[in-house]
Amino acid sequence: MQQQNRKIRHVRNEKLQTIKPGYRGNKIIDGLFANGDELYLPAFSNVLKWKLSPNPQRDEKKADMFVPEVHLGSDFLSSTDDMVVWLGHASFLIRLNGVTFLTDPVLYDLPLLKRRVGLPCPPEHLCGIDFLLLSHGHRDHMDTKSIRAIFNQNPSIKALTPLGSGDVLRGIERRLPYQEAGWFQQYDLAPAGIEVYFMPASHWHRRSAFDMNKMLWGSFVIKTASTLLYFAGDTGYGSHFDEIQELFGAMDICIMPVGAYKPTFLMQRSHLNPHEAVKAYNLLRGGAFIPMHYGTFDLSDEPAGEPVRLLEQIASAGMLQGLQIPSIGQPVLLSELVN
Repeated sequence: MQQQNRKIRHVRNEKLQTIKPGYRGNKIIDGLFANGDELYLPAFSNVLKWKLSPNPQRDEKKADMFVPEVHLGSDFLSSTDDMVVWLGHASFLIRLNGVTFLTDPVLYDLPLLKRRVGLPCPPEHLCGIDFLLLSHGHRDHMDTKSIRAIFNQNPSIKALTPLGSGDVLRGIERRLPYQEAGWFQQYDLAPAGIEVYFMPASHWHRRSAFDMNKMLWGSFVIKTASTLLYFAGDTGYGSHFDEIQELFGAMDICIMPVGAYKPTFLMQRSHLNPHEAVKAYNLLRGGAFIPMHYGTFDLSDEPAGEPVRLLEQIASAGMLQGLQIPSIGQPVLLSELVN
């Protein structure tokens, strides 16, 4: 279909502030969210090609027994320190200025996909959470069982979500209050001294056969008087990293995805490999680099330990300053990271 015959509109949450001058809102083409200016509809033929092609690293992957270490315990939940705690995959507990966030919670096995490593404490212990940050609707980031469990343990929690997420969230837990934002929009929050922005990512959406790109995807910036924290969500490499840096300046903490990048023909527009993640981090002029989206689930062709090995090599070569590779459940204290 020619571009001139397509139905194009732009949407945003008109109740929220848009921080990028002149930005009209997220582009929708024929009812589907665009990946920036263009539609991205992952080809099923690429999935078939992947399934039918031999993995050139098959033997290496089979022999790689890497799993992230787990720091057992739940003391971080009762601490008042500002911190970042990895819970596996893209799930983090983040505390800033006394406000506690939980990102993309996936605390259990998924259908047909088991966790390769456990949690530091039972999911039922995860209390005292103020906000749920949901970057997009893929099931390894927006898990029904996990969201229900978190809401039951945190009945006053609120969700900060992308445009188009309402139907999905109401189907998961109708009592969960949520606020939708488009790219470059600031959520309207009650706590003083903390700001949350929904920012771009290069990705796509699908949860069922009939909802391709009906829900937006993105990343988050959390800002306090002393700290800028960037949570990248799921993303491929793109110009949005330059745009984020131009709007906010240097990031103190970058939580970057570094796994599920092979085969390249299938993953490149959706996920970062370690080299791309470091390139993006350097564009963001990042301080601490905390990797995610590796080791917890088997999603792709690279060996489980390859992302960490590559990051350590890049750091040793002097191209990555501030690398932090915490265990699952190990608090990374912001007082030790941010000057």
